[in-house]
Amino acid sequence: MRPSLTIAVLLFVSVAAYPQAPKPCKELKAEIAKKIAANSVTSYSLEIVAKDKQVAGAVVGFCDGGTKKIVYNRTSTPPQIPATEASKP
Repeated sequence: MRPSLTIAVLLFVSVAAYPQAPKPCKELKAEIAKKIAANSVTSYSLEIVAKDKQVAGAVVGFCDGGTKKIVYNRTSTPPQIPATEASKP
């Protein structure tokens, strides 16, 4: 009886420790964007690139089985364009 209990526990632990299936890039990018928006960040970009490509920014996730990465870049807010005065008649 005891060996079967031990085997059952080992199988349960190994299944729980097994890594989850890789996420598609679009799904992971949407999750990351949601977390960033929750922190009130409005000026940013997320880019999906090949994992070996060198790009500026911080890597915030890997997707498609580790073949691609998601890169975060904070962007500056666009400058305010002053309103032009209506031409006088």
